Amino acid sequence: QVQLVESGGGLVQAGGSLKLSCRASGISIRVSTMGWYRQAPGKQRELVATIDWNGGTNYADFVEGRFTVSRDNARNTIYLQMNSLKPEDTAVYYCRRSPDSWGQGTQVIVSA
Repeated sequence: QVQLVESGGGLVQAGGSLKLSCRASGISIRVSTMGWYRQAPGKQRELVATIDWNGGTNYADFVEGRFTVSRDNARNTIYLQMNSLKPEDTAVYYCRRSPDSWGQGTQVIVSA
């Protein structure tokens, strides 16, 4: 059974940083494409970043170099380092293992 558990969300002021973690169990992220998605109130869930099995990364345009996705195979965990946060980054952030395994989400709130 695949389980993804996110952590690291919270309340931060604009310009601040947060680091999200997603610990996986039941699968090896070493051979998986993993990703971060987010959903703001009243909006559809959207891609933030992905990292594939060989370390290749992909980012949404709105990231603009502020976020970095990484992976620790030994810990079976992926991360999302978020810097220069903006109020519009406020959302629930979800971890995903392609194609259809999702975590429960972690809330990020960025105050102006």
